[in-house]
Amino acid sequence: MNDKIIELKEVTFSYAKKKNLLNELSLSLSAGHIHGLLGKNGEGKSTLLKLMSGLLFPQKGAVSVMGFNPQKRHPDMLKEIYFIPEELPEFTLSIEHFEKIYAPFYPKFNPEQFDQILREFQMDSKKLKLDKLSHGQKKKVVLAFGLATNTRVLLMDEPTNGLDIPSKGQFRRIVASTLEDDRCMIISTHQVRDLDRLIDNIVIMDEHEIVFNETIDRIIEKLCFKLYDSEAMDDTVIYSENTLRGFYQVRENRENEDSKLDIELLFNSVFNNKERIKKVFDKKEEKNINQ
Repeated sequence: MNDKIIELKEVTFSYAKKKNLLNELSLSLSAGHIHGLLGKNGEGKSTLLKLMSGLLFPQKGAVSVMGFNPQKRHPDMLKEIYFIPEELPEFTLSIEHFEKIYAPFYPKFNPEQFDQILREFQMDSKKLKLDKLSHGQKKKVVLAFGLATNTRVLLMDEPTNGLDIPSKGQFRRIVASTLEDDRCMIISTHQVRDLDRLIDNIVIMDEHEIVFNETIDRIIEKLCFKLYDSEAMDDTVIYSENTLRGFYQVRENRENEDSKLDIELLFNSVFNNKERIKKVFDKKEEKNINQ
């Protein structure tokens, strides 16, 4: 299944009378993928998720989620979308009371799945009150609930903030296990390494624009990520980074080499050589036109 479940067309948004945070931004995202929305702090990633969920409205342009205009907050859309913000609201409820109140809004909510994910996060009692939990524990509860809603669209803003290293590993494993062909997950973060081996499509924002939107398969097809003893420079090199182990480089993959994607290296490559990256990924389209 490869339908465009989320589409933004020439969306412009600003807060009050400030300079536009987003200016004529366009983006299409398909179901059946875990999309990583990457960018530095302040780029507008959180704003983008809020526009998709209908919490904010664009000044110009159009947003479509599952064929609905989020601004209208249609009940048929709301039952199929769940948004986990970076800053969690304050709840004085117990976990089980939270479930009892909010689960009925989501017809596909699976209580057994919720319990299972809580156990995997080592949250063993639903009697615990949310306001007595640490930030990391609250995050685990809300993540578990969001995943158990089984909504077609799941938006997560900086979901790994507050999680320790073992919990981040559990998060990656749990999220990967809940992806279905008709489900679209978007994870917004500036902590690039936290999404390693989880996402299968990478969207990068820079200067409040979408500057990169490619699947992992296509990235590996077009780019080669390798460690070299010396900084050998030729016309295939896009980005080079000096480390204690040697020079990590991103090159055009002209010889169809196999390499392992390094998301942080890709991220740095896009920020440091944006036009060259764009040119590399446009080549396939040029070839197809000539054929």
